[in-house]
Amino acid sequence: MARRRKRKSRRRLEGRRILELVPQYSIESGEDKPVTAARKFIQSEGIAPPALLLVKRNEHTTDRYFWAEKGLFGAQYVEENHFLFPSLRVPEDEEVDTPLAVSAR
Repeated sequence: MARRRKRKSRRRLEGRRILELVPQYSIESGEDKPVTAARKFIQSEGIAPPALLLVKRNEHTTDRYFWAEKGLFGAQYVEENHFLFPSLRVPEDEEVDTPLAVSAR
């Protein structure tokens, strides 16, 4: 029996493309939990948002976090809900700023 392909969310793919433009930092968690290691790294390095942190938990697993003005979030959540984060807004083309319609009097 043929296996069906999993449908890819357009919204998540768009969020992934946007996150690729953000500075990335790769660290190892060491003895700490991954989120604790990410918070300590942000504090020690003074990283300004937005940033993407790739925390290596062990040789097989890497956790991804997004550092925003509002705090630290899982990267998958940010990919799916990128429109909620003002720092990820892509500037629109100048052509979009033209008036759409002139009101009739």
